[in-house]
Amino acid sequence: MTSSAEGQPRALIVGVGLIGGSIGLGLREAGWFVSGIDADGGRAQAAQALGALDQIGDDADAELVVIATPAGAVVDLARELLEHHRGEHVLFTDVAGIKGSIGASISDARFIGGHPMAGSELIGLEGARADLFVGATWVLTPQEATPATSYARLVGIIRTLGATAIALPADDHDRLVAHVSHVPHLVAASLMNQATEVASDDAALLQLAAGGFRDMTRIAAGAPGIWPDVCIENRVAILEALDALSLQLSSVRAALENSERSTILELLARASEARQALPGKGVQAERLSEVRVPVTDRTGVIAEVAQRASDLGISVVDVEIAHSAEGGSGVLIMVVPTDDAKRYADSLRTIDYACTVHNL
Repeated sequence: MTSSAEGQPRALIVGVGLIGGSIGLGLREAGWFVSGIDADGGRAQAAQALGALDQIGDDADAELVVIATPAGAVVDLARELLEHHRGEHVLFTDVAGIKGSIGASISDARFIGGHPMAGSELIGLEGARADLFVGATWVLTPQEATPATSYARLVGIIRTLGATAIALPADDHDRLVAHVSHVPHLVAASLMNQATEVASDDAALLQLAAGGFRDMTRIAAGAPGIWPDVCIENRVAILEALDALSLQLSSVRAALENSERSTILELLARASEARQALPGKGVQAERLSEVRVPVTDRTGVIAEVAQRASDLGISVVDVEIAHSAEGGSGVLIMVVPTDDAKRYADSLRTIDYACTVHNL
């Protein structure tokens, strides 16, 4: 068995496919000692050969446990691992694309649900890479019982992988990702299947597939096995999003049927403007500010402060905790883009947080 260096941080990854393997590669690059478990022993061996794991098997000394399995397996695995790893210092998270049902089933304050919004055209471990999360958004779903120190630790780990963490209530996460992840994947799959059916009669069709079609259907090449659990668990939000999309398509169809050129131009122009306004990735370090938030040691503080940033559409680049020497209170240091710092601070003041802003 491989040994870690004294003082080296240790992580356990359960499930070493695309996401788990990429987390392993990223953590090892950042100096962590990484152990891994996978239901497929051959995949675990391949992950070690790839450099995503230092060793195969459980690690009783792990301070971070990442469950990177399909969504349907997370709850049972989390309960088992939480029971096995009893230390109060151990931090648990997952990477599933749904959060509501998982969070409602796990009451341990050491567990913080997570969802990295990143992927690859390649399926499984073969697509894993250390920089997969660079510039990505990583959703966290802290609960009222989540300690501020645990949340800050996890944000720091996510930052070492190159991602930016945002906090959302679990139900809000599921509702929003139905629109920006789940439905787009189903639409991409439907477009690809439709084109394939047409191509069975007109073989030239797929040869005509240009950049636009390839861009729209790229995500259809992803691993299909992870999606049934996600779609079924989040079916209420997905059905609502599909209904909304159907209304949009009905409007397009009506405009075409009635040759309404101005309507078609307007909807295309509105979409073009919105697409160009999508937030970009990454923030320049010289344009960051600290929003310092004095807090008391009470349940729900971190969820309240972090989710206020998410409600405003503000990315929290880093979180630090400065404890008071007297205990019972301290300062949350929320690092955000300078352009958003005043707005964030003003919003926190409306809910009685006496915060200050310091440019870095």
